[in-house]
Amino acid sequence: MTNDTNPTRVDPKSGFDPQTKTFRSLLPPVPLPPQSQPLSLAHFALSLLRSSAAADDPSFLSSTSVLIDSSTGRRVSYSLFLRQIRSLSLSLLRSLSISKHHSTTAFLLCPTSLHVPVLHFSLLSLGVTVAPANPLGSDSEIAHQIRITRPEFAFATSATAGKLPPSLKTILIDSPEFLSMLDNDEVVNDDVSWPEVRQSDVAAILFSSGTTGRGKGGALTHRNLIATIGGYHALRLKSAKPEPQPVRLVILPPFHVFGFFMAVRAVSIGETMVLMERFDFEGMLRAVERYRVTYMPVSPPLVVALTKSEVVGKYDLSSLWLLGCGGAPLGKEVVERFNRKFPNVEITQGYGLTETAGVGSKMVEEWETQRIGSVGKLAENMEAKIVDPATGEALPPGHQGELWLRGPAVTKGYVGDEKATAETFDPEGWLKTGDLCLFDSEGFLYILDRLKELIKYKAYQVPPAELEHLLQSHPDIADAAVIPYPDEDAGQIPMAYVVSPYKKVRRVAFINSIPKTPAGKILRRELISHSLSSGTAKL
Repeated sequence: MTNDTNPTRVDPKSGFDPQTKTFRSLLPPVPLPPQSQPLSLAHFALSLLRSSAAADDPSFLSSTSVLIDSSTGRRVSYSLFLRQIRSLSLSLLRSLSISKHHSTTAFLLCPTSLHVPVLHFSLLSLGVTVAPANPLGSDSEIAHQIRITRPEFAFATSATAGKLPPSLKTILIDSPEFLSMLDNDEVVNDDVSWPEVRQSDVAAILFSSGTTGRGKGGALTHRNLIATIGGYHALRLKSAKPEPQPVRLVILPPFHVFGFFMAVRAVSIGETMVLMERFDFEGMLRAVERYRVTYMPVSPPLVVALTKSEVVGKYDLSSLWLLGCGGAPLGKEVVERFNRKFPNVEITQGYGLTETAGVGSKMVEEWETQRIGSVGKLAENMEAKIVDPATGEALPPGHQGELWLRGPAVTKGYVGDEKATAETFDPEGWLKTGDLCLFDSEGFLYILDRLKELIKYKAYQVPPAELEHLLQSHPDIADAAVIPYPDEDAGQIPMAYVVSPYKKVRRVAFINSIPKTPAGKILRRELISHSLSSGTAKL
């Protein structure tokens, strides 16, 4: 990353440099390991765990659970977790003939389970590129992902293996063979030569949600993810509330960038993770009550559901003190209603992408959570621009434009898609996010909408998210999505999909649920296809 910013001319409030027209992070720089040092993401995270205050307690590793299955209550202690990582790593090293000098990719088609974090850590420690995919993906989608990642072998379950080509060597993680690899006394004490992992090696290929088309595979290096984990480890949200053992409810799947790196981050700071194989709203509430969950990541629709659902009152959620919200803008009215219903729970908002290893902006200080509508300030070690989509001019605070990001967490591109890489990344390393944003005079970032999703109504550009927030503020609307609909006079008009027994807007379709990605982003292309292929009421 080039750095031609003179600190003396950077606005200390906004982080804006008027000469280069870039924004700089106002957070202290987080030192990272020398790039020349061989280091895997797994070894980096485990080194942070061992250096943490919790690890100073001799009984911590044996008495503290790192993983809990929310449905069965089964637990994995930190000591067992570390033993399973070593046993599985050495077993795979023997059986798969992993080379020190040849990059190897493993395709993962595994639902959330106690085995998946162990598998991720094992493969990362061996320098194997992890390519996790959605087990519910269509056959054509999975075939496309296998085609671009070109894996040497795969991991699946007996229920998902049928989606993989028979020619691809596949290990079933619910098989006796795999279970024996987790607990192999013959290899756990072996003295072997481990593959050397460079930070520049690709650690994971994570697929973007594909809200505007087929998902792309972002090639994230160990360095990209080390930058993310190192930043969160050094600058995690400060809280005055006592927290004997942080318990995180993991509702995002392991193939999603946030589910992937949050699991690594949780291990690095000694948290307990409660895993849900399949998300359901009341199951989430039961898990919070049963396991005394203190924190969980959420999407805006889930915040809406928490404020409006009557079933919430049946459960004891008093352990919960923090929600981390991302994936889409969170409306002011929703936050205010949530705060009235849950006065003792903070909502911290952040912003990140698959292409940035999940980091972009964050809230670090507790008072920042009061800045409703913002997604925090630019993350550590990160630079940004706000670029006018029409002129390409970089803009100062208070102006709307496309957000560009640059930093050590930003991927260099997509696997198997040179065209998309060239369109998304400029030669100086800037990522064009495609999001319409602005920074205010104090350096807070606001996500307004996706540029490609703006509705062209006559001479105006209408952000769907703005109308969605308005609809969601109505007490009789459980959820809503707004899309462009062809109109002879206006070009496009806003059309709403509403989850509600009644109440109508200009053009509406009633629907049981809004299609979304695992992170809560609305899949507008599916709604657009639906609107054009079925009759809807014009009002």
